[in-house]
Amino acid sequence: MDRMFRVCGFWTGIFTVFLYLGGLDRTAMLFLAQTGFFVLLSYLKLSERMYLYVFGAYLTIFFVGFTYWTTFMMPLGGGE
Repeated sequence: MDRMFRVCGFWTGIFTVFLYLGGLDRTAMLFLAQTGFFVLLSYLKLSERMYLYVFGAYLTIFFVGFTYWTTFMMPLGGGE
């Protein structure tokens, strides 16, 4: 299970590079923080159950943040 968190860290790192090169600096920093979180978590040698609990908490925080952003922060009509 710890290897899967390293894989998540790898892919969020790839997205960090692409977002930074695309000029989306704030989003790149968000993905850089996620990369650090995943990589550091992968070296803690937790049990599989604990890894699943942490990933479930991560998904819950993501969905709450994404729902908040799309409901209250995104401009209506695609931002035109």
